[in-house]
Amino acid sequence: MADTALAENGPERPVISLDNGGDAAPPPDPRRWWGLVVIALAQLIVVLDMTIVNIALPSAQQDLGMTDGNRQWAVTAYTLAFGGLLLLGGRLGDLFGRKRSFIIGLIGFAGASALGGAATGPGMLFAARALQGVFAALLAPAALSLMTTTFTDPRERGKAFGVFGAIAGAGGAIGMLFGGFLTQYLDWRWCLYVNAPVAALAVTGAIVMLKDPGRRTGARLDILGAVLGTAGVLSIVYGFSEAESRDWYDTRVLTLLIGGVVILGIFSLWQTRARTPLLPLHIVKDRQRAGAYLTMALVTIAMFGVFLFLTYYLQGIKGWSPLKTGVAYLPMTACMIIGSTQISARLLQRVPARALIMPGLTLAAGGLAFLASMDVEATYLGHVLPGICMMGLGMGVTFMAAISTATSRVAPQEQGAASATLNTMQQVGGSVGTALLNTIAASATTDWLTDHRVNPAQQTMQAKAALAEATVHGYSVATWTSAGIMLLAAVVAGIFINAKAPGRQAGRAGSDREAGAVEAPVRAG
Repeated sequence: MADTALAENGPERPVISLDNGGDAAPPPDPRRWWGLVVIALAQLIVVLDMTIVNIALPSAQQDLGMTDGNRQWAVTAYTLAFGGLLLLGGRLGDLFGRKRSFIIGLIGFAGASALGGAATGPGMLFAARALQGVFAALLAPAALSLMTTTFTDPRERGKAFGVFGAIAGAGGAIGMLFGGFLTQYLDWRWCLYVNAPVAALAVTGAIVMLKDPGRRTGARLDILGAVLGTAGVLSIVYGFSEAESRDWYDTRVLTLLIGGVVILGIFSLWQTRARTPLLPLHIVKDRQRAGAYLTMALVTIAMFGVFLFLTYYLQGIKGWSPLKTGVAYLPMTACMIIGSTQISARLLQRVPARALIMPGLTLAAGGLAFLASMDVEATYLGHVLPGICMMGLGMGVTFMAAISTATSRVAPQEQGAASATLNTMQQVGGSVGTALLNTIAASATTDWLTDHRVNPAQQTMQAKAALAEATVHGYSVATWTSAGIMLLAAVVAGIFINAKAPGRQAGRAGSDREAGAVEAPVRAG
């Protein structure tokens, strides 16, 4: 396996070997499991903050006087900065140290959160959310890189990725629960304030428990690559965000999307010539990693919109409170943890990654089909609970295997770039999914009202009932689309991710070394 990795990455790009047989290896850090707790806590903050503000947004809008037109910036400002700066943030961690980037990211994120909680107007809140995204872009790749370089033993690595995958998948649902609780019983501002004490705890733990694997000395930051990469991703994410409120054929939307693709094309060309590229292209050219990146992008496209639709269904159609809605997602979180830590973590070293990813995505698609079949009269126990449990179990199995594949066999000094690429695919996928699925749902709702000749402006009981039915129909059409995208992700994983089980690869590498040891005296003789 080591020979294969060297052939893929070049003789000057050493890789992390998952097979230590016969090679001297440094003793593992005795504090590594406490370090995992710190890393997981930081990852939870980043993922949770993408959804916790959604629950608080109606209250924040009323308190700060936001208009319906500009309220989206409370979410978009964060995702734009986060997604656009991830490649740069990951490379900064490679160059100047992951532990340092991790701690700076946590401190900056906490400060930006406190600033947002103290906002006196919409502009101050939007600026704070953008600042949160900036520091999240530094923090997220550093967290994943630290975990990847800390856990190199295959068995321990599986357990660590199980925890990380569960948090990555369940963070959105946990954010809805916390957001509902804090908004209902305290104030929407605590959805932001709560990050400060949690980040402070994580910083303390990072200083004591985490060990920096090292940094590249003498290397320079690819300034032009940083500008091009950031501009390209920002343009695409912003374009999809604008498509949600504008038409897909709107001039601004098309300019942003096409411009972003062109800029990223120039960025890719420059990376082949840059002395210290922001994103070494061999990272994304590797078949296994490319498959994992594309799979995760498709999965986030399918999932992001569904969370939003289900939340609106429970609160808008069923009349549930924010807290009750958050509690409704808890079984999904539990299933994600089970799928990640009890199934995927135990099997990843024994079976190929696609043997976990493909069944996991198929199960998740089945859960989406369950949710897509709901109507206005659907019950939580009869429809919602089975659907979210199937999704949770499938996603738990999938995330851990996909994340492990996306970050394996990468040189230590390039772990930040690999981790940032994975995070970028998730961010872009989330932006695409939210815009695409919202557009599909809105169009389906409008078509239903037109076909049934219903005027939504009427205030009669019949008109309100018809509007609710049309809205649920729109959610259903979009969710069926999500199920199709999830199945497409399973097909992509089956085609691209074809590596054998890590345990078998290690065994084969060991056999090759034994054969070489036997042949050496013969050749010498």
